Amino acid sequence: MDQYLAFGLLCFTSFLTLINPLGTMPIFMSMTASLSNTERRNTARKATIVAFFTMLAFGFSGQFLFKFLGISVDSFRIVGGIIFFMMGYDMLQARLVKAKFNKEDARKEYVNDISITPLAIPMICGPGAITNAIVLMEDASDAKLKGILVFVMALVSLITFLVLWSANKVTKWLGETGNKIMMRLMGLIVMVIAVEFFFSGLKPILISILKAA
Repeated sequence: MDQYLAFGLLCFTSFLTLINPLGTMPIFMSMTASLSNTERRNTARKATIVAFFTMLAFGFSGQFLFKFLGISVDSFRIVGGIIFFMMGYDMLQARLVKAKFNKEDARKEYVNDISITPLAIPMICGPGAITNAIVLMEDASDAKLKGILVFVMALVSLITFLVLWSANKVTKWLGETGNKIMMRLMGLIVMVIAVEFFFSGLKPILISILKAA
């Protein structure tokens, strides 16, 4: 029972901090400023659904990708750790997200369907979330752990939808200072997770090198 609880908490904290709904919220508001409340809700719902199924697809196809490309999960953990660390550092500096879009340019370029690009991908489901889905699915050794992972991805997607849906109220309640503080705290957590991922991937590789020598 403790194993399942620990895995569930790891999945929840890592996905929540990497997706970072509060960090995405200001950009979501700027890109949907001209929409009605109903249109904004529909945009948020579609974006989170697309992001969830994208993470799910990458999570279950991770093994196939590893075999097809001839890479190991340990090397992916190292790269994932580097990606997480860079994202966490940006969040620690209170930068919103890696993918930044000018308000006017974004509206012209994504006027037809901003809910898929850039909202779902890469703002909600970015490289960090994709990497996290693949690595955690690899760590899920039985069907119950995989079920927990899928449930957590759905739960975090739901939380993201609720945050984006109530973006106006949340932003006003937290204020600019509150948003920056929350983002820095999440960034710190992401950096800690990044270090764990990096060394969990590096250790087996170093052991195999020493044994070969």
